[in-house]
Amino acid sequence: MVMSEEEITRLFRTMKTLLHMLRDRGYVVTDDEIGMTKAEFIDKYGHNMKREDLMLIKVMRNNSAHQIYVFFPDEAKVGAATVRTLVNRMVQDNVTRAILVAQQKLTSFAQNAIHEVFSKLHLEVFQEAELLVNINQHVLVPTHQVLTPEEKKTLLERYTVKDTQLPRIQMSDPIARYHGLKRGDVVKIIRPSETAGRYVTYRFVV
Repeated sequence: MVMSEEEITRLFRTMKTLLHMLRDRGYVVTDDEIGMTKAEFIDKYGHNMKREDLMLIKVMRNNSAHQIYVFFPDEAKVGAATVRTLVNRMVQDNVTRAILVAQQKLTSFAQNAIHEVFSKLHLEVFQEAELLVNINQHVLVPTHQVLTPEEKKTLLERYTVKDTQLPRIQMSDPIARYHGLKRGDVVKIIRPSETAGRYVTYRFVV
């Protein structure tokens, strides 16, 4: 079945945002991938592309053993059976992190299936509509940098505070989701300042 032009455009824009997101998170994404045109996207996947063929596998720049999968299930409304199939693949491949790109909100059974494996696997869910525009490139969104465990330890020792004493950011915040922040992370936020050049704050993810 040949996809409509509108559907192809949606998937192209979704893919572009995902590639930027993965690069911003520290995964290896080439300049060719970032600069891909819509014509190149169609040339690669075809006019009759299937969503599942868009799957991405990326490795972390500083740790090639750390992989992330990006799944594009074909069905319009993802159910528990599909989630369990994806989870089984992650377990078999020893991959603990993945992004599921859904066309619609998941069924409650699918959400429960993700919750069941939450302690072992980190499976994030985005709807295509959330990825049509890259919120991280908005002029009003400051730079966010996730601290490494060592950087977090140094920061807390320098200011003699506990992480829970820092200002907070919700894990459900759109920019927190973009960067894949987990509960307990500390993020450095850099804003431009007319007087100091830049203004730095830190947030604890809850």
